[in-house]
Amino acid sequence: MVELTLLEYPDVLLYVDGKWRAAEDGRRIDVVNPATGVAIGNVAHAGIADLDAALDAVARGFAVWRNVSNFDRYKLLRRAADLLRSREAATARLLTMEQGKPLGEAKGEVLFSADVIDWFAEEARRTYGRIVPSRARGVAQYVVKEPIGPVAAFTPWNFPVNQAVRKIAGALAAGCSIVIKGPEETPASCAELVRTFADAGVPAGAVNLVYGTPSEISAHLIPHPTIRKISFTGSTRVGKELAALAGRYMKRSTMELGGHAPAIVAEDADVKKAVRILSFNKFRNAGQICAAPVRFLVQEGVYSQFLEQFATAAAGLRVGNGLEEGTQMGPLANQRGVEAMGRMTSEAIAKGARIHTGGNRPKNDGFYFAPTVLSEVPVDAAMQNEEPFGPVALLSSFRTFEDAVVEANRVSYGLASYVYTRSQKTAADYANAIEAGMVSINHHGVGIPETPFGGVKDSGYGSEGGTEALEGYLIPKFVTQLHE
Repeated sequence: MVELTLLEYPDVLLYVDGKWRAAEDGRRIDVVNPATGVAIGNVAHAGIADLDAALDAVARGFAVWRNVSNFDRYKLLRRAADLLRSREAATARLLTMEQGKPLGEAKGEVLFSADVIDWFAEEARRTYGRIVPSRARGVAQYVVKEPIGPVAAFTPWNFPVNQAVRKIAGALAAGCSIVIKGPEETPASCAELVRTFADAGVPAGAVNLVYGTPSEISAHLIPHPTIRKISFTGSTRVGKELAALAGRYMKRSTMELGGHAPAIVAEDADVKKAVRILSFNKFRNAGQICAAPVRFLVQEGVYSQFLEQFATAAAGLRVGNGLEEGTQMGPLANQRGVEAMGRMTSEAIAKGARIHTGGNRPKNDGFYFAPTVLSEVPVDAAMQNEEPFGPVALLSSFRTFEDAVVEANRVSYGLASYVYTRSQKTAADYANAIEAGMVSINHHGVGIPETPFGGVKDSGYGSEGGTEALEGYLIPKFVTQLHE
């Protein structure tokens, strides 16, 4: 067993106006290692005075950063990406200690985040406007894109580097400054991300990092006149509250909220391939992924075959401490997740669901829940309608294309969706019929930096990937001039 000590994990500070500092009132929050359930360090807890300091800093930072040329912003962001890659091992270890995912997954998250910075760096050089032909002689018309202003961003604990980097890099690439509310449960890896931008030379105030009570921070930052844009990743319930608050103050917002992704396996699919890809992506990060497949809809002709192979794959996963070699799935990030998985699984079984593997806590210490496969889960079970956000897969069979589409679109979520079929026509028909921001067919292709990432319905609006992501931080300004 890997022994973790307090000395291995840093005391995490706030980053305000170019300085790492404790909270003014000295408050701190314990950070718990989910593999053991034991506190391993702590993080500074920002109060109102700290938030006001961050607001003053982000305003000054914007005044400086907006006037840095696109090309110079590109060069600085590229330096930050290179620094993050050079610090991969240390950052990934902190990530695993505080979040629980296997070390290999943590390293992948860090390297992927460096790619995100590179992508936004390149996009910073291509913030083009356009010439608009005029209707009258002597009139010039053009559109320029300008940074919207200081940003308040709120990031979750499931991907503490990957989620924060999209917001920071997107804002900086557009010329915006940012105050980011990092995840209190997984603060150190997020702080190391911010450190790469600071060490790369981002001017004081352009990036600020705070931790604390989420409701207090959002209630103070969002209405403040300094803040011009909100970006939030998290639950649909909280997202709706923040979107309403942003709307009250006419703040532009990007909301990347919950998911309850369907994975449709047609009877002509390559079942072995579908099992391999879908089982990996279902249980990656212990299922704590908004775009993870949850509701597996398998056509009758291959249902028994898929169910048997999928349950076998789930049962064969090695669950343990993410720092231990060979671990394939780590613990959930917190005790809340364990309790939610147990409650929702028990309710589904009580309503008639069949359990094929898992459904229990495989270890007495830490926040573990076994990879779980359920079938015949009734549609009125909570897990069929609420995002479970854990290592539980719900399998059911369908007969016709129409049946699958109705079930795929039944819930209020619409983030990611997955389809497996050998038919080009069937693939196109599903892509057209599914209500989701992303449809991935015969592979797991969502979430890369250069493609849109966002949903519809209760899964939110706006994008955190592709060229669409940068547009959320820019405002078009139309200029028309009569030459006399």
